[in-house]
Amino acid sequence: MSGTPTERLYLADPWLWTFDATVVGHAQRRGRAAVVLDRTAFYPEGGGQLADRGTLGGAAVVDVQVDDGGTIYHVIDGDPPPLGARVRGEVDGRRRRAHMALHTGQHMLSRALVDVAAAPTVSSRLGEGGCTVDVAVSRLADRDVAAAVERVHEVVDADVEVRAWVPPPEELARLPLRRAPKVARDVRVVAIGDFDVSPCGGTHCTRTGQVGVVCVDRVEAYKGMTRIHFDAGPRARDRIARHALALRAIGRALSCGPDEVSDAVDRLRADLADARAALCDLRLRAAAEVAERLIAATPPPGWVVAVVDGDVAAMRAIAKRIADAGRACALAVVDGDGMRILAAAGEGIAADCGALIRAVCARAGGRGGGRPAHAEGRLPAIADWPGLVRDVQSH
Repeated sequence: MSGTPTERLYLADPWLWTFDATVVGHAQRRGRAAVVLDRTAFYPEGGGQLADRGTLGGAAVVDVQVDDGGTIYHVIDGDPPPLGARVRGEVDGRRRRAHMALHTGQHMLSRALVDVAAAPTVSSRLGEGGCTVDVAVSRLADRDVAAAVERVHEVVDADVEVRAWVPPPEELARLPLRRAPKVARDVRVVAIGDFDVSPCGGTHCTRTGQVGVVCVDRVEAYKGMTRIHFDAGPRARDRIARHALALRAIGRALSCGPDEVSDAVDRLRADLADARAALCDLRLRAAAEVAERLIAATPPPGWVVAVVDGDVAAMRAIAKRIADAGRACALAVVDGDGMRILAAAGEGIAADCGALIRAVCARAGGRGGGRPAHAEGRLPAIADWPGLVRDVQSH
Protein backbone atom coordinates (compact mmCIF):
# COMPACT_ATOMS: atom_id res chain seq x y z
CA MET A 1 0.00 0.00 0.00
CA SER A 2 1.02 3.59 -0.48
CA GLY A 3 -1.02 6.56 0.60
CA THR A 4 -0.50 9.67 2.67
CA PRO A 5 3.18 10.15 3.58
CA THR A 6 3.96 9.23 7.19
CA GLU A 7 4.74 12.17 9.48
CA ARG A 8 8.41 11.85 10.43
CA LEU A 9 8.88 12.94 14.03
CA TYR A 10 12.64 12.35 13.98
CA LEU A 11 13.12 15.23 11.56
CA ALA A 12 12.14 17.72 14.23
CA ASP A 13 13.70 15.90 17.19
CA PRO A 14 16.26 13.12 16.68
CA TRP A 15 16.30 12.55 20.47
CA LEU A 16 12.59 11.61 20.50
CA TRP A 17 12.68 7.88 21.12
CA THR A 18 9.20 7.25 22.61
CA PHE A 19 5.98 8.26 20.89
CA ASP A 20 2.30 7.36 20.44
CA ALA A 21 0.67 6.89 17.05
CA THR A 22 -2.37 5.43 15.29
CA VAL A 23 -2.26 2.34 13.06
CA VAL A 24 -3.50 3.38 9.60
CA GLY A 25 -2.46 0.42 7.46
CA HIS A 26 -1.12 -3.13 7.18
CA ALA A 27 1.23 -4.63 4.61
CA GLN A 28 3.71 -7.46 4.04
CA ARG A 29 7.46 -6.97 3.69
CA ARG A 30 9.69 -9.98 2.97
CA GLY A 31 7.17 -12.40 4.46
CA ARG A 32 6.64 -10.40 7.66
CA ALA A 33 3.83 -8.19 8.88
CA ALA A 34 4.40 -4.46 8.41
CA VAL A 35 2.52 -1.69 10.17
CA VAL A 36 1.85 1.79 8.81
CA LEU A 37 1.37 4.60 11.33
CA ASP A 38 0.08 8.13 10.96
CA ARG A 39 3.38 9.33 12.46
CA THR A 40 6.63 7.78 13.60
CA ALA A 41 9.97 8.42 15.27
CA PHE A 42 11.49 5.36 13.56
CA TYR A 43 14.01 6.20 10.85
CA PRO A 44 13.59 4.05 7.70
CA GLU A 45 16.63 2.70 5.87
CA GLY A 46 17.86 5.19 3.28
CA GLY A 47 20.47 7.76 2.39
CA GLY A 48 23.25 5.35 3.33
CA GLN A 49 21.90 5.06 6.89
CA LEU A 50 20.52 1.88 8.45
CA ALA A 51 16.99 1.68 9.81
CA ASP A 52 16.12 2.07 13.47
CA ARG A 53 15.09 -0.85 15.65
CA GLY A 54 12.91 -0.98 18.76
CA THR A 55 9.38 -2.02 19.70
CA LEU A 56 5.87 -1.12 18.56
CA GLY A 57 3.05 -2.00 20.91
CA GLY A 58 5.41 -4.46 22.57
CA ALA A 59 6.32 -6.24 19.28
CA ALA A 60 9.92 -6.08 18.09
CA VAL A 61 10.52 -3.79 15.12
CA VAL A 62 13.01 -5.72 12.97
CA ASP A 63 13.14 -3.38 9.96
CA VAL A 64 11.81 -0.02 8.79
CA GLN A 65 11.37 0.81 5.09
CA VAL A 66 9.87 3.67 3.09
CA ASP A 67 8.28 3.66 -0.37
CA ASP A 68 8.53 6.30 -3.08
CA GLY A 69 5.35 7.96 -1.79
CA GLY A 70 6.82 8.55 1.65
CA THR A 71 4.82 5.85 3.46
CA ILE A 72 6.91 4.21 6.20
CA TYR A 73 6.53 0.49 6.95
CA HIS A 74 7.42 -0.88 10.38
CA VAL A 75 8.24 -4.57 9.93
CA ILE A 76 7.46 -6.39 13.17
CA ASP A 77 8.05 -9.82 14.64
CA GLY A 78 4.52 -10.91 15.50
CA ASP A 79 0.91 -10.09 14.69
CA PRO A 80 0.09 -6.48 13.76
CA PRO A 81 -2.18 -4.37 15.97
CA PRO A 82 -5.63 -3.69 14.46
CA LEU A 83 -6.37 -0.68 12.27
CA GLY A 84 -7.21 2.39 14.30
CA ALA A 85 -5.39 1.15 17.38
CA ARG A 86 -3.24 3.56 19.38
CA VAL A 87 0.20 2.10 19.91
CA ARG A 88 3.36 3.20 21.64
CA GLY A 89 6.62 3.07 19.73
CA GLU A 90 9.99 2.91 21.44
CA VAL A 91 13.12 3.43 19.37
CA ASP A 92 16.28 1.57 20.42
CA GLY A 93 18.10 4.60 21.82
CA ARG A 94 21.54 3.00 21.85
CA ARG A 95 21.31 2.16 18.15
CA ARG A 96 19.84 5.59 17.25
CA ARG A 97 22.55 7.34 19.26
CA ALA A 98 25.21 5.41 17.37
CA HIS A 99 23.62 6.24 14.00
CA MET A 100 23.39 9.95 14.86
CA ALA A 101 27.09 10.07 15.72
CA LEU A 102 28.03 8.07 12.61
CA HIS A 103 26.03 10.27 10.25
CA THR A 104 27.20 13.56 11.74
CA GLY A 105 30.74 12.23 11.87
CA GLN A 106 30.51 11.28 8.20
CA HIS A 107 29.43 14.81 7.25
CA MET A 108 32.33 16.26 9.22
CA LEU A 109 34.87 13.84 7.75
CA SER A 110 33.62 14.48 4.21
CA ARG A 111 33.91 18.24 4.73
CA ALA A 112 37.41 17.92 6.19
CA LEU A 113 38.59 15.76 3.29
CA VAL A 114 37.47 18.47 0.86
CA ASP A 115 39.25 21.18 2.84
CA VAL A 116 42.46 19.25 3.44
CA ALA A 117 42.88 17.14 0.30
CA ALA A 118 40.36 18.46 -2.28
CA ALA A 119 38.75 15.00 -2.07
CA PRO A 120 34.96 15.28 -2.48
CA THR A 121 32.75 12.42 -1.28
CA VAL A 122 31.10 10.43 -4.06
CA SER A 123 29.19 8.04 -1.83
CA SER A 124 29.03 6.89 1.77
CA ARG A 125 27.63 3.94 3.67
CA LEU A 126 26.92 3.59 7.37
CA GLY A 127 26.90 -0.17 7.89
CA GLU A 128 26.42 -2.54 10.81
CA GLY A 129 30.07 -3.56 10.96
CA GLY A 130 31.72 -0.39 9.69
CA CYS A 131 31.28 2.76 7.64
CA THR A 132 32.88 3.92 4.40
CA VAL A 133 33.35 7.14 2.49
CA ASP A 134 34.39 6.96 -1.18
CA VAL A 135 36.20 10.08 -2.38
CA ALA A 136 36.96 11.17 -5.94
CA VAL A 137 40.75 10.91 -5.80
CA SER A 138 42.82 7.89 -6.82
CA ARG A 139 45.28 8.23 -3.93
CA LEU A 140 45.13 9.84 -0.52
CA ALA A 141 48.25 10.41 1.57
CA ASP A 142 48.26 9.24 5.19
CA ARG A 143 49.15 12.76 6.31
CA ASP A 144 46.04 14.13 4.59
CA VAL A 145 43.82 11.56 6.30
CA ALA A 146 45.41 12.41 9.66
CA ALA A 147 44.96 16.13 9.03
CA ALA A 148 41.29 15.61 8.10
CA VAL A 149 40.62 13.63 11.29
CA GLU A 150 42.38 16.32 13.33
CA ARG A 151 40.20 18.98 11.72
CA VAL A 152 37.10 16.94 12.60
CA HIS A 153 38.17 16.74 16.22
CA GLU A 154 38.76 20.47 16.37
CA VAL A 155 35.11 20.94 15.41
CA VAL A 156 34.03 18.25 17.89
CA ASP A 157 35.93 20.03 20.67
CA ALA A 158 34.30 23.34 19.72
CA ASP A 159 30.89 21.72 20.39
CA VAL A 160 29.14 23.77 17.72
CA GLU A 161 25.43 23.53 17.00
CA VAL A 162 24.14 21.11 14.38
CA ARG A 163 20.99 22.53 12.81
CA ALA A 164 18.55 20.76 10.49
CA TRP A 165 15.78 22.58 8.63
CA VAL A 166 14.01 22.95 5.29
CA PRO A 167 14.94 26.40 3.96
CA PRO A 168 12.75 28.26 1.45
CA PRO A 169 14.08 28.18 -2.14
CA GLU A 170 15.60 31.66 -1.96
CA GLU A 171 17.57 30.77 1.19
CA LEU A 172 18.60 27.40 -0.22
CA ALA A 173 20.06 29.12 -3.28
CA ARG A 174 22.37 31.17 -1.06
CA LEU A 175 23.65 28.28 1.08
CA PRO A 176 27.19 26.95 0.41
CA LEU A 177 26.11 23.33 -0.02
CA ARG A 178 28.93 20.78 -0.09
CA ARG A 179 26.98 18.72 -2.64
CA ALA A 180 23.88 19.20 -4.77
CA PRO A 181 20.50 18.05 -3.40
CA LYS A 182 19.04 14.77 -4.65
CA VAL A 183 15.47 16.11 -4.55
CA ALA A 184 13.97 19.15 -6.26
CA ARG A 185 11.69 20.39 -3.47
CA ASP A 186 11.50 20.43 0.32
CA VAL A 187 15.27 20.07 0.57
CA ARG A 188 16.28 19.40 4.17
CA VAL A 189 19.65 20.89 5.07
CA VAL A 190 22.00 19.98 7.91
CA ALA A 191 24.45 22.71 8.95
CA ILE A 192 27.33 21.99 11.31
CA GLY A 193 28.03 25.53 12.47
CA ASP A 194 29.72 27.27 9.57
CA PHE A 195 31.93 24.21 8.98
CA ASP A 196 29.66 22.18 6.69
CA VAL A 197 26.28 22.62 5.03
CA SER A 198 24.78 19.63 3.25
CA PRO A 199 21.36 18.39 2.09
CA CYS A 200 20.41 15.34 4.16
CA GLY A 201 17.33 13.56 5.50
CA GLY A 202 19.10 11.47 8.15
CA THR A 203 19.26 11.64 11.92
CA HIS A 204 22.06 13.77 13.37
CA CYS A 205 23.49 14.93 16.64
CA THR A 206 22.38 18.38 17.74
CA ARG A 207 25.87 19.48 18.79
CA THR A 208 29.25 18.29 17.53
CA GLY A 209 30.43 17.38 21.02
CA GLN A 210 27.90 14.53 20.94
CA VAL A 211 29.94 12.87 18.17
CA GLY A 212 32.81 12.43 20.61
CA VAL A 213 35.42 10.85 18.36
CA VAL A 214 36.00 9.83 14.74
CA CYS A 215 38.58 7.19 13.82
CA VAL A 216 39.79 6.00 10.43
CA ASP A 217 40.45 2.27 10.34
CA ARG A 218 42.01 1.88 6.91
CA VAL A 219 42.29 3.50 3.47
CA GLU A 220 42.26 1.55 0.20
CA ALA A 221 42.00 2.01 -3.55
CA TYR A 222 38.48 1.33 -4.87
CA LYS A 223 37.30 1.53 -8.49
CA GLY A 224 39.64 4.40 -9.37
CA MET A 225 38.71 6.24 -6.18
CA THR A 226 39.79 5.99 -2.55
CA ARG A 227 37.67 4.25 0.08
CA ILE A 228 38.01 5.32 3.70
CA HIS A 229 36.78 2.99 6.44
CA PHE A 230 35.80 4.87 9.59
CA ASP A 231 33.70 4.85 12.72
CA ALA A 232 32.39 7.60 14.98
CA GLY A 233 30.82 8.04 18.38
CA PRO A 234 30.27 4.96 20.58
CA ARG A 235 31.34 2.59 17.82
CA ALA A 236 34.60 4.48 17.34
CA ARG A 237 35.31 4.24 21.07
CA ASP A 238 34.68 0.49 20.95
CA ARG A 239 36.95 0.11 17.94
CA ILE A 240 39.73 2.17 19.52
CA ALA A 241 39.49 0.06 22.69
CA ARG A 242 39.75 -3.16 20.66
CA HIS A 243 42.73 -1.81 18.74
CA ALA A 244 44.43 -0.80 21.99
CA LEU A 245 43.95 -4.31 23.41
CA ALA A 246 45.36 -5.85 20.23
CA LEU A 247 48.30 -3.44 20.22
CA ARG A 248 49.17 -4.25 23.83
CA ALA A 249 48.99 -7.98 23.06
CA ILE A 250 51.32 -7.55 20.08
CA GLY A 251 53.66 -5.47 22.23
CA ARG A 252 53.82 -8.21 24.84
CA ALA A 253 54.58 -10.78 22.13
CA LEU A 254 57.38 -8.57 20.79
CA SER A 255 58.64 -7.56 24.24
CA CYS A 256 58.06 -3.86 23.63
CA GLY A 257 55.63 -1.09 24.46
CA PRO A 258 52.70 -0.12 22.21
CA ASP A 259 54.58 2.90 20.84
CA GLU A 260 57.50 0.67 19.86
CA VAL A 261 55.49 -1.95 17.97
CA SER A 262 56.04 -0.40 14.53
CA ASP A 263 59.84 -0.37 14.92
CA ALA A 264 59.79 -3.87 16.39
CA VAL A 265 57.79 -5.17 13.42
CA ASP A 266 60.23 -3.51 11.01
CA ARG A 267 63.12 -5.28 12.75
CA LEU A 268 61.23 -8.56 12.69
CA ARG A 269 60.56 -8.24 8.96
CA ALA A 270 64.25 -7.47 8.32
CA ASP A 271 65.27 -10.52 10.38
CA LEU A 272 62.76 -12.65 8.47
CA ALA A 273 64.12 -11.44 5.13
CA ASP A 274 67.66 -12.32 6.25
CA ALA A 275 66.54 -15.75 7.44
CA ARG A 276 64.76 -16.44 4.16
CA ALA A 277 67.84 -15.43 2.18
CA ALA A 278 70.01 -17.71 4.32
CA LEU A 279 67.53 -20.58 3.95
CA CYS A 280 67.44 -20.10 0.18
CA ASP A 281 71.25 -20.24 0.07
CA LEU A 282 71.26 -23.44 2.15
CA ARG A 283 68.65 -25.01 -0.11
CA LEU A 284 70.68 -24.19 -3.20
CA ARG A 285 73.78 -25.71 -1.65
CA ALA A 286 71.86 -28.82 -0.62
CA ALA A 287 70.36 -29.10 -4.13
CA ALA A 288 73.82 -28.84 -5.67
CA GLU A 289 75.16 -31.59 -3.40
CA VAL A 290 72.24 -33.93 -4.12
CA ALA A 291 72.47 -33.24 -7.88
CA GLU A 292 76.22 -33.97 -7.92
CA ARG A 293 75.68 -37.22 -6.03
CA LEU A 294 72.89 -38.37 -8.38
CA ILE A 295 74.90 -37.45 -11.47
CA ALA A 296 77.91 -39.36 -10.17
CA ALA A 297 75.75 -42.44 -9.54
CA THR A 298 74.35 -42.42 -13.08
CA PRO A 299 76.88 -42.70 -15.92
CA PRO A 300 76.01 -40.66 -19.02
CA PRO A 301 74.06 -40.63 -21.19
CA GLY A 302 71.52 -42.30 -18.91
CA TRP A 303 68.67 -40.44 -17.27
CA VAL A 304 69.04 -39.54 -13.61
CA VAL A 305 65.95 -41.12 -12.01
CA ALA A 306 65.29 -40.79 -8.29
CA VAL A 307 62.88 -39.98 -5.49
CA VAL A 308 64.35 -37.01 -3.63
CA ASP A 309 63.74 -35.65 -0.14
CA GLY A 310 62.19 -32.27 0.57
CA ASP A 311 59.43 -30.45 -1.24
CA VAL A 312 58.60 -29.43 -4.81
CA ALA A 313 60.89 -26.38 -4.62
CA ALA A 314 63.81 -28.61 -3.60
CA MET A 315 63.03 -31.06 -6.42
CA ARG A 316 63.00 -28.21 -8.95
CA ALA A 317 66.32 -26.86 -7.68
CA ILE A 318 67.92 -30.32 -7.98
CA ALA A 319 66.49 -30.80 -11.47
CA LYS A 320 67.86 -27.43 -12.58
CA ARG A 321 71.33 -28.36 -11.36
CA ILE A 322 71.19 -31.66 -13.26
CA ALA A 323 69.92 -29.98 -16.44
CA ASP A 324 72.56 -27.24 -16.17
CA ALA A 325 75.15 -30.02 -16.05
CA GLY A 326 73.96 -31.21 -19.47
CA ARG A 327 72.02 -34.23 -18.26
CA ALA A 328 68.39 -35.36 -18.24
CA CYS A 329 66.45 -36.37 -15.14
CA ALA A 330 63.11 -37.74 -13.97
CA LEU A 331 62.57 -36.91 -10.30
CA ALA A 332 59.76 -37.45 -7.80
CA VAL A 333 59.01 -36.18 -4.30
CA VAL A 334 56.37 -37.30 -1.82
CA ASP A 335 53.57 -34.71 -1.60
CA GLY A 336 50.79 -35.51 0.87
CA ASP A 337 49.26 -38.86 -0.06
CA GLY A 338 50.66 -38.71 -3.60
CA MET A 339 53.76 -37.68 -5.52
CA ARG A 340 54.86 -34.68 -7.55
CA ILE A 341 57.01 -35.60 -10.53
CA LEU A 342 59.30 -33.66 -12.83
CA ALA A 343 61.34 -34.29 -15.96
CA ALA A 344 64.06 -31.90 -17.17
CA ALA A 345 66.72 -32.06 -19.87
CA GLY A 346 69.82 -29.97 -20.44
CA GLU A 347 70.43 -27.98 -23.61
CA GLY A 348 71.20 -30.10 -26.66
CA ILE A 349 69.82 -33.33 -25.20
CA ALA A 350 67.43 -35.22 -27.48
CA ALA A 351 64.57 -35.74 -25.03
CA ASP A 352 60.89 -34.91 -24.82
CA CYS A 353 60.14 -34.38 -21.14
CA GLY A 354 56.52 -33.48 -21.84
CA ALA A 355 55.91 -36.75 -23.66
CA LEU A 356 57.58 -38.71 -20.84
CA ILE A 357 55.48 -37.11 -18.10
CA ARG A 358 52.27 -37.58 -20.07
CA ALA A 359 53.08 -41.26 -20.66
CA VAL A 360 53.97 -41.84 -17.00
CA CYS A 361 50.75 -40.18 -15.88
CA ALA A 362 48.68 -42.20 -18.33
CA ARG A 363 50.27 -45.40 -17.02
CA ALA A 364 49.94 -44.60 -13.31
CA GLY A 365 46.67 -42.63 -13.25
CA GLY A 366 48.09 -39.15 -12.80
CA ARG A 367 47.97 -35.80 -14.56
CA GLY A 368 50.71 -33.69 -16.07
CA GLY A 369 52.56 -32.41 -19.10
CA GLY A 370 54.86 -29.68 -20.30
CA ARG A 371 57.55 -28.74 -22.81
CA PRO A 372 60.30 -30.93 -24.28
CA ALA A 373 62.88 -29.39 -21.92
CA HIS A 374 60.74 -29.34 -18.75
CA ALA A 375 57.50 -30.97 -17.60
CA GLU A 376 55.73 -31.68 -14.32
CA GLY A 377 52.86 -33.78 -13.03
CA ARG A 378 51.15 -35.39 -10.08
CA LEU A 379 50.71 -39.12 -9.37
CA PRO A 380 49.14 -41.32 -6.73
CA ALA A 381 51.75 -42.79 -4.39
CA ILE A 382 53.75 -45.52 -6.15
CA ALA A 383 56.37 -47.86 -4.73
CA ASP A 384 58.84 -47.99 -7.65
CA TRP A 385 59.30 -44.64 -9.41
CA PRO A 386 62.54 -45.63 -11.21
CA GLY A 387 60.93 -48.86 -12.40
CA LEU A 388 57.91 -46.96 -13.78
CA VAL A 389 60.14 -44.53 -15.69
CA ARG A 390 62.27 -47.32 -17.15
CA ASP A 391 59.15 -49.26 -18.16
CA VAL A 392 57.69 -46.21 -19.97
CA GLN A 393 61.00 -45.40 -21.68
CA SER A 394 61.38 -48.98 -22.92
CA HIS A 395 58.09 -48.85 -24.86
